[in-house]
Amino acid sequence: MGRMDGKVALVTGATGGIGRATMDRFVREGARVFAFARQEGPLRDAVAQYGASVAYAIGDITEEADVARAVAACVDAFGRLDVVFANAGVEGVVKPITDVTAEELDEVYRVNVRGTFFTLKHGAPPLVKARKGSIIVNSSVLGTTGMAGFSAYTMSKHAVTGLMRAAALELSPHGVRVNSIHPAAIENRMMRSIERMAAPDAPDAVKDRMTSLIPLGRYGTNEEMASLVLFLASDESTFCSGATFTADGAFGAT
Repeated sequence: MGRMDGKVALVTGATGGIGRATMDRFVREGARVFAFARQEGPLRDAVAQYGASVAYAIGDITEEADVARAVAACVDAFGRLDVVFANAGVEGVVKPITDVTAEELDEVYRVNVRGTFFTLKHGAPPLVKARKGSIIVNSSVLGTTGMAGFSAYTMSKHAVTGLMRAAALELSPHGVRVNSIHPAAIENRMMRSIERMAAPDAPDAVKDRMTSLIPLGRYGTNEEMASLVLFLASDESTFCSGATFTADGAFGAT
């Protein structure tokens, strides 16, 4: 038996590294998955191997109507919704706070905060109706601490950590759990982008510096994050709600 047998999960940002790994893990553990992302080509390619176990919708996470349609399409396709993984996010820019433009700030806010808010707003009602379910928010280690050069991203991830806590208090009486995960540096596209922004001519040096801050001595993997999300989505974590689950190689312990 799989750890997600009979469950239906909505995954936003399904073409990203963590989203795609989580979708794969959910399916292998017996779930049916509804994937949501902005670009049809990459999303279609990502779900092609799963057949009837995965359905998808294209849309903009920052547009409430798109998110509402995706949730409705998920319930229409599979008849229920048990797990919401609010994963979609952007890294924004790496630069001093005095250099961040209004447009750059707004883009990070729209995707990371507004998009996550809409995902919870529309993803929660089917779970409340069933009086059970799990919502997992992808925050960051910078959702509980800070780092120079990441002001907009840090602001947005603190915001979604607070949103998780408020949602946990609102939804717990309805049997719905809400938690957040807080990855440090992960081997995926987002970190490659951050390394290039931090030092266009020496991204490998940035990776070396970032790795030196992690006591385990390496970046995490998408699959390791998927394992954490799986735990929070499964019935193994039924007394966990309103909590921050850090996966950072002891970065936060230093």
